[in-house]
This record gives sequence, C-alpha cells and structure tokens, in this order.
Amino acid sequence: MQLTNRVHWVGKIDWELRTFHGQEYSTHKGSSYNAYLVRDPGGRTALIETVWGPYAREFVDNLAKVVDLSSIDYVVANHGEPDHSGSLPELMRHIPRTPVYCSANGVKSLKGQYHADWDFRVMRTGDRLSLGSCDLVFVEMPMLHWPDSMMCYLTGENVLFSNDAFGQHYASELMFADLVDECELWAEAIKYYANILTPFSPLVTRKIDEVLALGLAVDMICPSHGVIWRKDPLQIVQRYQQWAANYAEHQLTVVYDTMWNSTRRMAEAIAAGAVQADPTLTVKLFNSGLVDKNDIITQIFRSKVLAVGSPTVNRGVLTSVAGLLEEVEGLKFRGKKAAAFGSYGWSGESPKVLAERLAKCGFSQVGDPAREAWNPDDEGLERCRALGRQLAEAAGE
Repeated sequence: MQLTNRVHWVGKIDWELRTFHGQEYSTHKGSSYNAYLVRDPGGRTALIETVWGPYAREFVDNLAKVVDLSSIDYVVANHGEPDHSGSLPELMRHIPRTPVYCSANGVKSLKGQYHADWDFRVMRTGDRLSLGSCDLVFVEMPMLHWPDSMMCYLTGENVLFSNDAFGQHYASELMFADLVDECELWAEAIKYYANILTPFSPLVTRKIDEVLALGLAVDMICPSHGVIWRKDPLQIVQRYQQWAANYAEHQLTVVYDTMWNSTRRMAEAIAAGAVQADPTLTVKLFNSGLVDKNDIITQIFRSKVLAVGSPTVNRGVLTSVAGLLEEVEGLKFRGKKAAAFGSYGWSGESPKVLAERLAKCGFSQVGDPAREAWNPDDEGLERCRALGRQLAEAAGE
C-alpha cells in the first residue's frame, strides 16, 4: 500500500491474534506488524522493520513482488523484539551482505536472538542515513519500551516511523486512523499505553519533548502496530502527553473475586454508596476471575480511585486478584487512591493483605480495610456503602 511518493507499507495484518507477549496481553481486535519500504527515486532503498516470524516466508515472498530484494540497500531494525525482527533471518538469507541499521542495544538483542553476524551499523540520536534526495534521521528511544528501541524520521516526506510508540493492537483493512471506528481506535490506544508504556511515563514525556524540540514537521506517524496517523498526526502525541502525566478520569473501579458471592455483594454495595454520594462519578465493577485482566488494568489506569476485594483463602487472597496486583505494581501507576475489602469465614486476613499490596503498588489508602464475616447482613452492607461514599469523596479531592 502506497503511503507517500517514497513510502510503501509492506507489513502483515494479523486478524487472528488474540494474545501478545505470550499470554500476557489480550488482543481482542487482532493487530498488525507494520513494515515500511522507502524508495528514493534515483537514490537508495531502505526497508524499515520486518514482521513476526510465523509470517516470515509470506512477508519475504510478498516483498519480492514489490521490489527486487537485491536492490534493498539498507535494513533498519528500530526494535529487536520478535514481532518486529522475526522475519530478519529469512530476509537476510536472501540479502546477507545488506547492512542492518539499529541501536547499540539492538545489536545485542538481534545477535542474542538469531546468533547471526550480519553487517550491523550502530545509529545514535541525530545520525543520518542518506537515501539520495532525502535522509533518515534517527532518535534513540531507550525503554520505550525496550532498551534497544529507536525511531527514525524521513526528511522530505516528513514521516515519523515511531516504532512501538503511538501504536495499538488493532487490525483493520483501512489502515488509517481517520478511516477506522474512532471509539475502537482510542480504546485500543489507551489500553496499549496503560498496559505497556505506563511504567516509562517519565521517559515518554522526556522523549516527546526531545523530539518536538527538534522542530521537525510531522505529516504522518507510522507506528509498528495498528493504524497510521495521517490526519492531524500529532493528536496521538498530545494524548501520550496527557496519559504520561499521572492520568486519571473521574472514575472509581471496583475489582473483586468471590467464592460464594459474599465479596461480590460487598463490591456492589461499595459501588452503590459511591454513586449515591456522587452521581457524576463513573463507577465500574469487574470480577477479576471472569474479566480480561488487561481490560481491567486499562480501567484502573483511567481511575482516580480503586477498590479491590477478595475473600480470605489460606490466609491470603484469590489468585486472580493476586496476579492482577502483581501486574499493577509493575506498571507503577501514580497519584491514585485505593481501598481494600473482603469477606471471610474464619481467619479474615485478605483485606489486610490487599491493603499492603495496594500500598506496594503506590496507592494511598482510603479508609480502613473493610472486613465482613460470612455473608454480610444489612449493617455490613451499609458499612460497605459508607466506604463507597468515602471513595467518592476521595475522587473529588
């Protein structure tokens, strides 16, 4: 697909993909692996990125229909993760002497994964690769989201090849942000940021400022996954700036797992109390044993306040809640408030365990952990509603 006079998309749309990073990230809408062929008329040809390994033969065969493989002068590997580089071994089997341009950490990543001694050329921020009448300008982006990550910018066409930044796991035959369903697009974009890039938010802000300070005109942003931004492309950059700044909407997310519905009843009472106190507050409930964890994490990212509940099991908490909080701790959400709750039959440790885990996640405590023995009665449910009212008040502060 032709994007500009010099740039063609030569990637792969993966309609079947349902998990990513092993089983760690859900991709309900599929994804794409975006590779780009840059041909300067009368000049040089560069291939930016490849696609995931399972599609290597298909990718190389299709690429050969677009361009004589031997005429590719440069291969640019902005990122070494296999969804970007998985087709490199198959491609380099055909063009083994073609130089591969990447960061210093990119060399480590590619050598470590493929054990190949290709002609690596290390690029640093500000380095240029001339294609003739235009250049590729490189910007290192370490920890967005791997240490080897970098972007490159095509002069003349004003195209930013942004690697994993500004992407989404979203399959569409339309391929442009201004053509797809806007609600689906932004839902996948914020999910991508919340689940993958949040730990690096300070770096996101710093690197965006660094790129903007270069004063480069940007007419198109081409990420490695999802759709391409061509109409008002900086809109996604502005969203990233917002999301990187301890983002929160006026929302309470209540997350729980339950054995015999006692903790569920507590969760619903907490939600009812919050709505009663502030009808403008968005309140969402999720059973972590039934609902996709990445979708829950996205809602936590969007929330000012959070309540997490579990019954006591073996003096601890149910595994779906424990696993979710393990991921939330690693994501390093900041500026949020939380409360713990849970039911019990005998020992009743779960609310204390949850409160400690929420503190490790960086959340400030709202109220005391709520504990209700057995199946909460009317008085117990009223105590839960009171906690909901406290959470609503905390959301308004």
